[in-house]
Amino acid sequence: MDMNQFFDPEGLRNITGAWRDQHLEDDRQYGQIADVVQSRLAQQTIEGDGRFTAGRRARKVAKHIRKMQKASRQAAAAAEGLYGCFVNDVVELPARRAAELERKENRRQRLGIAATGAEAAVAKSLDKSAAVFNGATPVGDPQVTAAPAPQYVSPMPQYWPGQGAGQAQPIPQIGDLFDQEAM
Repeated sequence: MDMNQFFDPEGLRNITGAWRDQHLEDDRQYGQIADVVQSRLAQQTIEGDGRFTAGRRARKVAKHIRKMQKASRQAAAAAEGLYGCFVNDVVELPARRAAELERKENRRQRLGIAATGAEAAVAKSLDKSAAVFNGATPVGDPQVTAAPAPQYVSPMPQYWPGQGAGQAQPIPQIGDLFDQEAM
């Protein structure tokens, strides 16, 4: 087998198509064999069998052939998946990336975002950093802000209207607050 066929889309299509067809044919044959084995074993009775024992025994034996049938179906699907993955991740990837870059560039142009503006901002930032590292004093450090002076709460509770600072007066009832009488 020429390994270069695995890296050519048409060559890989031919290989995976042949594998898929072979696995589907195996699937069909395993299904037929399982049906024949199950029906023949269901008709055979062994001395001491109960009423449904032969059928149960036939299904148990045919179950293994049906597992092979299922594995062949999965192998056929995997062969198709191999080709699909190759096309998606290898063949079409450069075109998708180019289209994505083109969309980004078109968006930048529509929004007026120029690459030179970003380069200028980066250069300015690097110049500032280099100046600080070489000993120049920065004008202001934008990352450090002065903390506001702490505010202290009075230890005395809020006074009610008409109450002096030294008087202790009971807390008013809800009815007193809304000019209603207590019930």
